[in-house]
Amino acid sequence: MAMAALNVSLSLCSTATSRTFASSDSRSPKLRSIASVNSSIRRKPSPENQASRIEIPTNLVSSIGESVAGAGLLALLAASLCFGDPALAYKGGGPYGAEVTRGQDLTGKDFSGRSLVKQDFKTSILRQANFKGAKLVGASFFDADLTGADLSDADLRFADFSLANVAKANLTNANLEGALTTGNTSFKGSIVTGADFTDVPLRDDQRAYLCKIADGINPTTGNSTKETLLC
Repeated sequence: MAMAALNVSLSLCSTATSRTFASSDSRSPKLRSIASVNSSIRRKPSPENQASRIEIPTNLVSSIGESVAGAGLLALLAASLCFGDPALAYKGGGPYGAEVTRGQDLTGKDFSGRSLVKQDFKTSILRQANFKGAKLVGASFFDADLTGADLSDADLRFADFSLANVAKANLTNANLEGALTTGNTSFKGSIVTGADFTDVPLRDDQRAYLCKIADGINPTTGNSTKETLLC
């Protein structure tokens, strides 16, 4: 009986409390608003809400991960192009020379008899390289080292030898018509028998040196080496 009475008392208290809040709510809209906010805050999220809350950051992290991975791949690709083998940045010019020949160490390489029109050999090391009989019209040997190279019978018309070192090279019967030799181009110790220097702009000291060693007639043009040098 005591327990029953206690339960009844608790029930009455609960009912009274509910009525009190109900009457308060009816009198004060602010209290109703606060109660509603508190109720929503304390309410546990449903499983559906929990799933949606987890799904959003998961998708966001996945998206960011993919973006970072993509950016990383592009960065690696750019780095491989910029900081890889420097030779990959340069291709030999002209329609016949596809391999890389600019800024390379091509010591002793055999280019004999090849057609290398407008080929780019700028700043390359070409010591003892073999260009015998090669077609090198318009090729660039700017600032290249051709020490001891074999250029005999080569077609070197309009080639660029600016700043090049052509010392001790073999220019026998080479045709250098219209070639450029500005700057400190050196022919010291070279063989120029039968070479054609028509319209080659030589410095006075270069011309004087070559005239001392020039002889022969170019078999292709029929011109005397001394005459083409204006000796």
